[in-house]
Amino acid sequence: MKRISPSRTVLRRAATAAVASAMIGASLVACSSGGGSTASGDAKDIESALEAGGEITYWSWTPSAEAQVAAFEKAYPKVKVNLVNAGTNTTEYTKLQNAIKAGKGAPDVAQVEYYAIPQFALSDSLVDLNAYGFGDLKDDYSPGPWSSVNIGDGLYALPQDSGPMAMFYNKTVFDQYGIAVPTTWDEYIAAAAQLHTADPSKYITNDSGDSGFATSMIWQAGGRPFTADGTKVSVNLADEGSKKWADTWNQLVEGDLLSSVPGWSDDWYKSLGNGSIATLITGAWMPGVLESSVAEASGQWRVAPIPTYDGKPANAENGGGGQVVLKQSKNPALAAGFLKWLNNDEDSVKVFLDNGGFPATTADLNSDEFLSAAPEYFGGQKINEVLVQGAKDVSTGWQYLPYQVYANSIFADTVGQSYANKADLNDGLADWQKQLVEYGNTQGFTVTEK
Repeated sequence: MKRISPSRTVLRRAATAAVASAMIGASLVACSSGGGSTASGDAKDIESALEAGGEITYWSWTPSAEAQVAAFEKAYPKVKVNLVNAGTNTTEYTKLQNAIKAGKGAPDVAQVEYYAIPQFALSDSLVDLNAYGFGDLKDDYSPGPWSSVNIGDGLYALPQDSGPMAMFYNKTVFDQYGIAVPTTWDEYIAAAAQLHTADPSKYITNDSGDSGFATSMIWQAGGRPFTADGTKVSVNLADEGSKKWADTWNQLVEGDLLSSVPGWSDDWYKSLGNGSIATLITGAWMPGVLESSVAEASGQWRVAPIPTYDGKPANAENGGGGQVVLKQSKNPALAAGFLKWLNNDEDSVKVFLDNGGFPATTADLNSDEFLSAAPEYFGGQKINEVLVQGAKDVSTGWQYLPYQVYANSIFADTVGQSYANKADLNDGLADWQKQLVEYGNTQGFTVTEK
């Protein structure tokens, strides 16, 4: 769930490595000790559980969580929700995995990002929400987030937010150097060269190697490097889309046209404020980050569709997640009722949006109020019109690995080395693939290379 909190889009590599190490030991496929109930109820059980009341525990780090819990308890006074911030993304996942392996200590409901859901679903730790008729809610959500919470035949979360990608650009810098807003990646590379040649202190963007960004870019390029069907996994980081992205981005890496300033660092915020970094290719949750953390650049930034390879609309998700119900829950129907209210109730979603979230719900994405918002920070531009169209342009069919948390943790030591050495990203992707195949085969998966 990333948007206002930077930790929502970019995994801190050290933390990711720590959680990956914590998850190694027993096979990921065989490590489940879920405990608790198996949830075989139906939609009526939710109504009965909410009416009867009870107590559940909810792990979340979203800025809106406290206000949402308060609103829920006001609507359902017989239900007590114990809100726990167990840490951000990988920190929480370590604790969650430890509780699952121990067979006790897991919450009833937990926030989990889209890329991590398959790992917990495959270990048989999550309640399949189809048992409560949640599959009927499909049309309430945009396609990208909905596909991310469906693993195999199961529905393991309801989407809370989404991160369709867009290009955030500093219009002041573009105007100063006569740079046209790029609509294709070829134009983007030309703009990068034009800007850096005119002023060597300025870069089109920063990128020193981030797994979440890379996978989103491969997705946008049409790549589908990961497929999983139960324990059968295939990895092909040399497919057409992966190679298309690597060959394109190589021109920026090898041409020294990217700032090496780490994302979410103090220098990064400073660079966004003074124009040293002129664009960000990232998810739709970014406006809240810029407004709250780069206030000095108010009025300078604008939003445009993400560039594409042929000028035709194509997009991917970057960041986002939802909530899951753990099988350890002693009252899964009540937990599911809370989850449904959290991500499907109009009042709850409004609280989420008021705290800077970008919705996954189609009703909110299409509402006049949301589309007509024209924040002063972006010069009065109706930025949500661009971002919502981006959500509609997200291509489906993307899958994460059932051990994506581990995959992200070794990105810096594989593809990241290509960035560091200004070398061919294809070689880094090949090294990443080799290690992902080897790891998966030690964790109870049958992994093949296409």
